[in-house]
Amino acid sequence: MCIALKYGIWNVSEPEVNAVNNLAAAGYSPLTAMVLAARGMQNPEQAKDYLDCSGTLLDPFLMTDMDLAAGRVGLALTRGEKMAVFGDYDVDGITATCLLTDFLRRHGGDCVSYIPGRLEEGYGLNPIAIHQLHAEGVQLIITVDCGITAVAEAELCRQLGIDLVITDHHECKDILPDAIAIVDPHRIDGGYPHKNLSGVGIAFKLAAALCGDQEEVLRDYADMVCLGTVADVMPLQGENRVFVARGLESLKHTSRPGIAALMKESGCTPEAVNASSIGFMLAPRINAAGRMGKIEWAVELFLTGDPERAQYLAQALCDLNRQRQQVESQIYDEAVSMLPEGHTPDAIVLADESWHQGVVGIVASRMAEEYCCPTFLICLDGDHGKASSRSYGGFNLFASLTALSPLLESYGGHELAAGFTISRNQIGAFRQQICRLAADFYSHAGPRTVLDVDCAIAPELLTVKGIDSLSALEPCGNGCPKPTLMMKNLTIERIHPVGNGRHMRLRLRGGSHVINAIYFSATPETASIETGDVVDVAFHPQVNEFRGERSAQLNVLDIRPSCSADCPADTAGYWQLRSGNLSPADAELLLPSRATLGTIWRYLASSASPIQEYPMCLCRKIVRRSGAPLSLGQMLTCLDIFQDVGLLQVQRMHRYICVHLTPGAEKADLNTSTTMQILLQAKES
Repeated sequence: MCIALKYGIWNVSEPEVNAVNNLAAAGYSPLTAMVLAARGMQNPEQAKDYLDCSGTLLDPFLMTDMDLAAGRVGLALTRGEKMAVFGDYDVDGITATCLLTDFLRRHGGDCVSYIPGRLEEGYGLNPIAIHQLHAEGVQLIITVDCGITAVAEAELCRQLGIDLVITDHHECKDILPDAIAIVDPHRIDGGYPHKNLSGVGIAFKLAAALCGDQEEVLRDYADMVCLGTVADVMPLQGENRVFVARGLESLKHTSRPGIAALMKESGCTPEAVNASSIGFMLAPRINAAGRMGKIEWAVELFLTGDPERAQYLAQALCDLNRQRQQVESQIYDEAVSMLPEGHTPDAIVLADESWHQGVVGIVASRMAEEYCCPTFLICLDGDHGKASSRSYGGFNLFASLTALSPLLESYGGHELAAGFTISRNQIGAFRQQICRLAADFYSHAGPRTVLDVDCAIAPELLTVKGIDSLSALEPCGNGCPKPTLMMKNLTIERIHPVGNGRHMRLRLRGGSHVINAIYFSATPETASIETGDVVDVAFHPQVNEFRGERSAQLNVLDIRPSCSADCPADTAGYWQLRSGNLSPADAELLLPSRATLGTIWRYLASSASPIQEYPMCLCRKIVRRSGAPLSLGQMLTCLDIFQDVGLLQVQRMHRYICVHLTPGAEKADLNTSTTMQILLQAKES
């Protein structure tokens, strides 16, 4: 059994018993108390602070330049100057644009909104937009969710006589634009305590500064602030937690026809709306407008007061999202068909003239996860191409693009997601060099995919009542994630494919308890599991409702082989060995005993060659067979020793290693191994 682990390392917390007891004594359910204790809550007071949704909102004027921003916008309101709110084409940018536009109009402002076309103009303030707004008589541009890097664009505004107020929440660079005001909590000269507000959160703060009453503004716009904050994956702590909690309540009885219509059309029932339903049901439909070139539909949806028009727009956005899904599926199929047969490259670099620029990023993300390597998809247009890329397993995209910048016309992004433009005739060289960088990364470090697990639980704790009690943690999202739990030593009793074979239901047994589970986007083949396997399962607990019956089930995140002794995933010493920087302490930990070497060799020799496994999977299976502890670093060291003396060959393949035993080679002097000699010398030094 070669189980295809999604995560190489499970970080499983162990809640302190005293903390669990303290929280349970305060009224938290046993399951909730365990999760809170696992997250570091020692007492009810800490838990209350962590979960508090009624905290005090900070004074907007604590933000640097907020006085200047509010002063200039207030002056425009008094003078009747024409203003433009300039935003971004994602959910955060759209809600920020609509919030501030609606607020200014309600207060008598002559205000238009402008969101650039993703395909025609790209992200952020740009000369096309500035000249158009200037021609329309705009005297003041207020950016939301963008603008912090618009140095050249700010200069153009100055030359045209347009005043510029920037509100943004992205990281600042060394040089700031020359604007009337720059409101961004990340400014190095700013002292605002909450750095992680969304773009719509900053827009809300500007509106609150103008109004003078944050509570009034929050009553009017909590739904918009909530949508943008959740969709932009902001940490649900501090003010963001207040925004989202209040916004979820507002969404249950929203007076905004567009939001109500979108919730109805997407099947998001008001009484059940939560952060997850925003992320998976509402946000994709709003984002579809920007991806598919119909951004005006999303803006109008939020601003219209006409229920009939709102219903039309909601249906249009849902249809547009289905079109986006179809385009995504087509691009995915085409991209997969372009992959070389027989193996996955170290990095996927593909290009096509027909691909949709607004959708390739989603496809790149999907392929990176499925093929376990960084993925670069390039939309060709004439002699040039625009690419979207997604990382896998810790491969740093931004650093890699920087290293290869001579091949690129421009690039930007961060470690996990990035984009660039490239000349068509440079794509081959880029593919060759990025594959070399990825191969070097994976051969030296391997993918660092980590799953954080709150705690391990016994099967008897998984009850409908216990799962319902976890609602005390809501709203859940970034910074306060849905509980991730695990159970050990479960036997797979039944596997049943569902969803046309794309997913599977599992029946598991732990002692006398039968446990039902659903594993999305996985099959017995891709997960490499079969009935009778004894496994550990990481999951989100959930209640399944079917024909009026409610039952507990696992929403599976990952499955790994169970083992009977310690099997730490530490490899730091091993990579020090590989790099030639081994310390005596690391050598002491890595140097294997004859018993350890024998245990590993007997397992390998009894298995069919070649052995293709995720390293952690292989290590856990050896531990399960032997009952003796073994670290991942020790196992990899032993494989190197065997390879040194010709007993086997090890090939590293992204998250897998492939072990080929040498035919006829059953004995060798392990003391002649170069790896063994390095360990012995380092230990004695």
